Amino acid sequence: MDSPPMLHLVKLYVYNLSKGMARCLSPIMLGKQLDGIWHTSIIVHRDEFFYGSGGISSCPPGGTMLGLPDLIVDLGFTEVSEELFLEYLASLGESIFRRDTYNLFYHNHNTFSNEAAQFLTGRKILSYITDLPSEVLATPFGKALRPLLDLSFGQALRPLLDPAT
Repeated sequence: MDSPPMLHLVKLYVYNLSKGMARCLSPIMLGKQLDGIWHTSIIVHRDEFFYGSGGISSCPPGGTMLGLPDLIVDLGFTEVSEELFLEYLASLGESIFRRDTYNLFYHNHNTFSNEAAQFLTGRKILSYITDLPSEVLATPFGKALRPLLDLSFGQALRPLLDPAT
């Protein structure tokens, strides 16, 4: 007789990189209210997994330079073993989530968390997080500053956005 599958809790850590500044400045700069600039990571099998300019990384939960998250979301449970999840991450790290494919707006820590959450639980992460880049880029300010933002965030400010550095 087969034993029942082992279930592992999956959580999403949500960090507000703006520390409240987005709420104050977004109406002036973008013409719309943003509650934060979000960074996410996935917690499963006793570790926090995230993606940045250094590729896919892990640490003990809350062990990044961002400290404790602003919000913790229970995404449900997974039957995916630690071994299988690590193999999956290695495959992602060699294909779509390599160091050189990181892009602040289109291929970032939140797209990684969304991908990992779907693999583990079949559920996506919160849409207000994954939709934020397109919301910003759709504003007149975002459109005007897009070339500068790509340069700045892609290189000079990368250490601030990547908790692994």
